[in-house]
Amino acid sequence: MPRGSALQEAAFIERRQRDWNALDSALRVEQERGVRALSREQLSAISPLYCDVCADLARAQAARHSPPLLDYLQGLTAAAHATLYGRPLHAITEGGRRSPLRLTLEAFPRAVRRHHVAMGIAFCLFFVPLFGGLFATLADPSFAARVVPEVQLRPMVEAYQHGFSSGRAAGIDAQMAGFYVNNNIGIALRCFATGLAFGIGSAFYLVQNGLATGAMVGYVVAHGAGDNILTFVVGHSSLELGAIVMAGGAGLVLGWSIVAPGDRTRVASLQQAAGSVIVVVFGAATMLAVAAAIEGFWSASNMPSVVKRVVGCVLFMVVVAYIALAGRRSGSESAVERGHSEPSAHRRVP
Repeated sequence: MPRGSALQEAAFIERRQRDWNALDSALRVEQERGVRALSREQLSAISPLYCDVCADLARAQAARHSPPLLDYLQGLTAAAHATLYGRPLHAITEGGRRSPLRLTLEAFPRAVRRHHVAMGIAFCLFFVPLFGGLFATLADPSFAARVVPEVQLRPMVEAYQHGFSSGRAAGIDAQMAGFYVNNNIGIALRCFATGLAFGIGSAFYLVQNGLATGAMVGYVVAHGAGDNILTFVVGHSSLELGAIVMAGGAGLVLGWSIVAPGDRTRVASLQQAAGSVIVVVFGAATMLAVAAAIEGFWSASNMPSVVKRVVGCVLFMVVVAYIALAGRRSGSESAVERGHSEPSAHRRVP
């Protein structure tokens, strides 16, 4: 091996040796005494360290480092892979006491909380334009036509001025529910997927949809149908708007992983970010499906408005409590779940 390459390999080993030793130590404990012998810190560190060692192996292969180093890294990645994926997920979480359904229900709010910075930014990008569009339209109803085509505004006013005392015609509810599913999930997927454009796409769609939503609501209110539109949206808005914000926040996480990949390649950083937010996307899609069912079968029903508003307020509190509290008392997260999202929290950088 040329001297330059030898020096590069030595520097590479010195820089990464501590993480390799940490992973090797945790794997030895697991292999000799079982997963329950691992401390919470060791358990949580295995997956992020595994991701890092996989990246190290790729770098070592690309740099054509010595066969002994490649053999060592290949053995380390193989052992870590077997530990992480050689058993069901529940086998490495609290001795398997929690059911898969409970794990799923808890994984979603934990993933949202884990990315609270991105979710907070997405919240502001959506709701600041929403209220801006609302108040601008209340001050000048013509503002709405600059944001939303007027051909969409007039039918909305007519529909909400009519009210819901007679409900919908038979068979319309299911048709509308299907429309809402397609429309809302389409919006959420755009907010998420366009995050690949360095997060700019997600930010754009959050602002655009927030502004348009505020302008449409303001336009209806300005034409005297404010009570009716409030009665209609209160039942499903916490689920629908919350899911759009979360999908947009997940898109921002993808974008940031490309902008600031850290010591990983951009592809590796993106793969890790995608693994950490995919549960957010599926959770948001589920919320939108439930919101569409409520919007299609409940929101336009002839149920008294006071009942709809009470139910809507209760549902809002349930959603907030679920996202804020679910899974907090269930012990540590699995190594796989935590590792795909917070590797920096457990890596020991030389």
